[in-house]
Amino acid sequence: MSNYKSGLNYAKQQDELDELSSYRNQFHIPKDKDGNDLIYLCGNSLGLQPKVTKDYINQELEDWANLGVEGHTDAKNPWLPYHEFLTEATAKLVGAKPIEVVTMNSLTANLHFMMASFYQPTKERYKILIESDAFPSDKYAVESQLRHHGYDDKEGLILWKPRKGEELLRYEDLEDILEAQGNEIALIMIGGVNYYTGQFFDFKRITKLGHSYGCKVGFDCAHGTGNVDLDLHNSGADFAVWCTYKYLNSGPGSLSGCFVHERHAYDKDLNRFTGWWSHNKNTRFNMRHEFDVLPGAEGWQLSNPPILSMAAIKASLDIFHEVGFDKILKKSKKLTGYFEFLLKDLGEDTIRIITPENPEERGCQLSIQVLNADKSLHDKLTAAGVISDWREPDVIRCAPVPLYNSFEDVYLMVEKLKPILTFPKGRN
Repeated sequence: MSNYKSGLNYAKQQDELDELSSYRNQFHIPKDKDGNDLIYLCGNSLGLQPKVTKDYINQELEDWANLGVEGHTDAKNPWLPYHEFLTEATAKLVGAKPIEVVTMNSLTANLHFMMASFYQPTKERYKILIESDAFPSDKYAVESQLRHHGYDDKEGLILWKPRKGEELLRYEDLEDILEAQGNEIALIMIGGVNYYTGQFFDFKRITKLGHSYGCKVGFDCAHGTGNVDLDLHNSGADFAVWCTYKYLNSGPGSLSGCFVHERHAYDKDLNRFTGWWSHNKNTRFNMRHEFDVLPGAEGWQLSNPPILSMAAIKASLDIFHEVGFDKILKKSKKLTGYFEFLLKDLGEDTIRIITPENPEERGCQLSIQVLNADKSLHDKLTAAGVISDWREPDVIRCAPVPLYNSFEDVYLMVEKLKPILTFPKGRN
């Protein structure tokens, strides 16, 4: 947008006009030692706690205390089907059908479960393609899958790299890789929004390309769910996984989400790891039946779910449902655009934003490359009351989250950054 303006008054005016501004009061904002709100721009790492989360968890604690095992059927929110209470809201959020999503396990565990089904290497087709700067856990997971199947994890791993002097990935380079090695690639597994640059990839384009060469295609949406419009069903991707503790504000280490495309929903012969929670609900407790897999993403469950963690997820999803994701996305683009406007005003001789300029190719995160800086700059920013995220060698990641961040937050962050940038490298 070209109509942004400088100055604190403009930021405050935008907050007054913001129809979502009141939702900030529904979150616990960390404070400094004097009780003042810190500027929290780290929702890309851990989202803030909704104030209602305690009530949602306390409800389950009370039912456990009062009902014991009977809470599985008699709790206010019965525990046996509890994961189903999350299904519809999750499906809407990621652009999927209810049969395609389930909440279970942790993120990298789900990635492994998906690869048990969708990475089926053969002698001729066994390689895995990921982006070169994928989140480390993804890289470690796919390397271990290669080793598990008896392949060399260096020879079997293909990296989609940016060009020399660039940070962002180009689709033309991916097309070149597929043209040269597509018949050897069993799986393409891309981080949907790259954790470092904030680049949001075109799922549909990647999936169509991968499928044209016979590859399975999956995405790690940890930095995308609750942040961008994933449209998973229409993308055609075979699977996707995500965490819920970043933009979905479910608490540290909370459960993960999983998407399996509808075309795989009734394939009982698809290889998978199983447990009693992926078994037919009608005979699950009979204990004597042969395994009968559930259709859809539920058929990848293993164990009964941790209710307290799911209660925290439900608290956050109810807020998303109340607000409406379209409104969240609209504010996100405006807020991050304003942040970009203020940062660019500092001059490219000082900082450079490596996140794509096109709002359709990013979420709310901006990755700021600070020239000639080291981590001491980030430490000074933290001491000034800004909670952000440092990534080596010279990038500060900041995510103005539309549900709880304000235009004033963004303005004040840049104002606090200005005097710090005047320090020579290494100065205390």
